[in-house]
Amino acid sequence: MKQGWLRHGGLIGAALLLTACGSGSGGSGSEPQPPSANPPPAPASRACYGDDQPACNLRTYQVMVESFVDGDGSANYGVGYGPSRHNGDLQGIIDSLDHIKSLNVNAIWLTPVFDSCAGQGGDDRLDATGYFACDFFNVDPHFGSNAQLKTLVDAAHQRGLYVFLDGVFGHVSKVGVSKPSPEGRLPALKSGGAGYPGQLVDYGQPESLAYFKEVARYWVEQYGIDGWRLDQAYQLGLDDWRAIRSEVVRASAARRAAGQQWGTLGYMVGEVWKDADEIRAQAYGPSDNPVLSSAFDFPLRYGLVQALAVEESGKGGQGASVLDASWNKVENYPDHAMPNLMLGNHDLVRFGDLLERGNFNPADYWQRHKAAFSFLAARSGPITLYYGEEFGDEVPGFANQVGGDCAAQGLCDDHVARSDGKVPGVTGFVPSTEQSDLKQWLGQLMALRAAHPALYQGERVKLVAEGSVYGDIKQTAGEQVVYLLNVSTTPQSYSLPLAKLRSGSTLVDLQSGERLAMGGSSLTVDLPPLTGRFLRLE
Repeated sequence: MKQGWLRHGGLIGAALLLTACGSGSGGSGSEPQPPSANPPPAPASRACYGDDQPACNLRTYQVMVESFVDGDGSANYGVGYGPSRHNGDLQGIIDSLDHIKSLNVNAIWLTPVFDSCAGQGGDDRLDATGYFACDFFNVDPHFGSNAQLKTLVDAAHQRGLYVFLDGVFGHVSKVGVSKPSPEGRLPALKSGGAGYPGQLVDYGQPESLAYFKEVARYWVEQYGIDGWRLDQAYQLGLDDWRAIRSEVVRASAARRAAGQQWGTLGYMVGEVWKDADEIRAQAYGPSDNPVLSSAFDFPLRYGLVQALAVEESGKGGQGASVLDASWNKVENYPDHAMPNLMLGNHDLVRFGDLLERGNFNPADYWQRHKAAFSFLAARSGPITLYYGEEFGDEVPGFANQVGGDCAAQGLCDDHVARSDGKVPGVTGFVPSTEQSDLKQWLGQLMALRAAHPALYQGERVKLVAEGSVYGDIKQTAGEQVVYLLNVSTTPQSYSLPLAKLRSGSTLVDLQSGERLAMGGSSLTVDLPPLTGRFLRLE
């Protein structure tokens, strides 16, 4: 949505971020058992650097419910922002779970599913997003029913997939909250000001925190969800988030104590679409009094896009140094932080459309996707994929429709990401050869990440981030993997200083199987254009 207050993260937040940035285990049954709830760890060492925390290994697939897949003709909006037909529903997600699982992800995140009192607030397109709800205890009938949501959660769990719901705890529908909670609570509300499309939650009144604590624990207790994505997390104070987090931890621990297999993770990831300082201040909190364990890594996402495409502002071609710039280093966050890296989401322009906007050689389109995915796979901590990325999704002609009145129509900028889901065998979509190859490659990459703890919870030892070459050593106590990425369209090579590695005789390419014999003080590693390599020490 174009207006700042409609984009969940906001144009204001994006502008602050761009200013700071210098511009405008496998899918075959090998997953570990669902773990216990995890409050933020003590800051003795950086989170996801050797700590065996299940959240570090999250590989999440995000679905925007209203635009994904139509599985129930009686549960449709038919209107919304962006180019989809806006007929997505819960049944469509249920029908797509096997496809999602085939990517070797281990979690799904659903945009808000709660009732928005459609037709009462004056903007059906806004209601379709789910981000201005009126009832946080019942599913929007345009998406399905509470029973269907329970079926979805159970079916996902049967496939080894965690389920995260979208928690919008800072604002509600223009019509307010339509009915009390099961325990009889209602939040206090206040005006968002002229032009704001809903009402804000007034956390100055104790009943608001009590209401949303009940929301947060209810869906864990009654439906076994595994955590929450927290929309516009800056709308709540740190003490409010500590209280809500504690509620989720308690509910998850109670399920574990009762012998439940799922609903025990208690993962919470905040959205603060701003720079690293504000993400630290408004989501993570200080090391000596942590708030949330995880927040989306918007700064590094912009660095990744600047290196391999162009960002929404048009800035790109920044080389490898932007992948380790001062404004997007993990060291900007406290030690308990688990930044969640993504390439896109429902508020960002799809990577494919940013490539179109950047006028890159069409022959490089698929390889640029693979290069970006490889960087995600090599990053310690949780990662998130947005639906359609497995097929390199983009909206034809997007570059030509930017500008003019397309924003009013919901056809450009962030809305362009809200396209129909493409699910073979479900939607009638038949992938091209290139799309099939990318999907298969991504699934293999996610399985590789799951199989190698050094990738998802390894300490990062920087090798290089200059010119066209980026490189890290990722290491745990039992494994070292060298990750090297060429962000250019010409072949590169890197002289790997072997003294930085532990004892071994060979580096094995985890994707091709090529074996590189080690000897002397350095080893020259060839890097094809737009390619990331994973080399494991043996």
